[in-house]
Amino acid sequence: MIIPVVLAGGVGSRLWPVSRQLYPKQFSSLSVPTPDILGKEGASTLFQSTLSRLEGLADLGAPMVICGEEHRFLTAQQLLELGQADGRIILEPVGRNTAPAVAVAALTAAPDDVLMILPADHEIRDNAALLAALEKGAVLARQGKLVTFGIVAQTPETGYGYIQRGDEQGEGYAVQRFVEKPDLATARGYVEQGDYYWNSGMFMFTASRYLEELEQHAPDILQACREAVAGIEPDVDFQRLPIAAFSACRGESIDYAVMEKTRASVVVPLDAQWSDLGAWNALWETSSKDEQGNVLNGDVLCEGVENSYIHSHSRLVAAVGIENAVIVETADAVLIAGRDRVQEVKKIVQQLERSKRPESENHVLVYRPWGSYESLAVGVGFQVKHIVVKPGGSLSLQMHHFRAEHWIVVKGIATVTCEDKVFNLTENQSTYIPLGSKHRLQNLGNEPVELIEVQTGSYLGEDDIVRFEDIYGRAKSAS
Repeated sequence: MIIPVVLAGGVGSRLWPVSRQLYPKQFSSLSVPTPDILGKEGASTLFQSTLSRLEGLADLGAPMVICGEEHRFLTAQQLLELGQADGRIILEPVGRNTAPAVAVAALTAAPDDVLMILPADHEIRDNAALLAALEKGAVLARQGKLVTFGIVAQTPETGYGYIQRGDEQGEGYAVQRFVEKPDLATARGYVEQGDYYWNSGMFMFTASRYLEELEQHAPDILQACREAVAGIEPDVDFQRLPIAAFSACRGESIDYAVMEKTRASVVVPLDAQWSDLGAWNALWETSSKDEQGNVLNGDVLCEGVENSYIHSHSRLVAAVGIENAVIVETADAVLIAGRDRVQEVKKIVQQLERSKRPESENHVLVYRPWGSYESLAVGVGFQVKHIVVKPGGSLSLQMHHFRAEHWIVVKGIATVTCEDKVFNLTENQSTYIPLGSKHRLQNLGNEPVELIEVQTGSYLGEDDIVRFEDIYGRAKSAS
């Protein structure tokens, strides 16, 4: 059985303002020419594309996803939308890089399973070439090899590591060496030489062979992961690694821990229009352009604009007389950068984090397991939200210490609990939730419920929630 293991951690700070800590790039549809950058209305996200492009691969099993606690509901929902609700979701309490994550996957798989390690945030446009390479990789993996996939380098890139191939070995080549990100002159030499590939971060091997190599080259990582897996905590839809045991594991990439040390590594060339979409310039490079060399998504008007990437999410963006620029607009932030400086966007994110501004963490539109909410207006002592509860969705039974709430239903039938009363509200009906009252909002129907919530009080933060019951297994202080 071939098991896709999708590594879905990371926040993609260089793709801010679309990629945020609680809604990172892998769960967005960055390259789709639509103003809906958050992957709704039928647009596949990067995570979903990572799995859907595997269709047609022989002996393919249900996926395994390694992600963070804060992304568990996003992962579950997007698997459900793909029709892959049987996929396993393993939650890391802290990030420890790829070697431990893959060790956890190997320890929870069957020894003979071929693990196909896939980052969740790459773009590959030639699926046929990808599947052909994966089939070659599966053959080599079953022969006991540790397979990596080298992207055929068309241009000298300083943002990627490189793999130099050695002698031919069946469907691939022995790995001569791994090389860190080079300077431009060195990268040009690699491309001209022809035996260097970009390091894709994709791997294939059987679970048992990876564990054998990890025990030889990084036994401390393997031991820590064994202890973590032994204490794994099953939930309704997730498996949680224990915080103390997994935190004790040192962080290390699979390249450093195993691939650069093993004598069993082989590289399979991959020429499939690949990009890791690490920064906004990559979106410009991989997208179709107009006659002026521009990539324009959403409601955009241009005059005298050349070789630029402009993406509007929520309003009209107009640009005049610029070139080689990146403009990305979301409901609460606008990024303007030179295309040659987009790697520095992460410095803006660092400034936001130091200032503890919410724009680094989430969008104005926030998704929850029960639906979503969008902040419409905020002022001293009040906040107005648009809330959507999906069919079967239920907010927790909760109370607030510092705020009261007014609910006005604009669509559907809402079932409201307020203290010992349970009643329905239909369109144009409203209710008042006093401060300190136990309350819950449910949608027991087949259509979404939409309402306007007006909060009033001395403190309106999302952490002012005490949960008494919750069907999603969230802690009392969780979002």
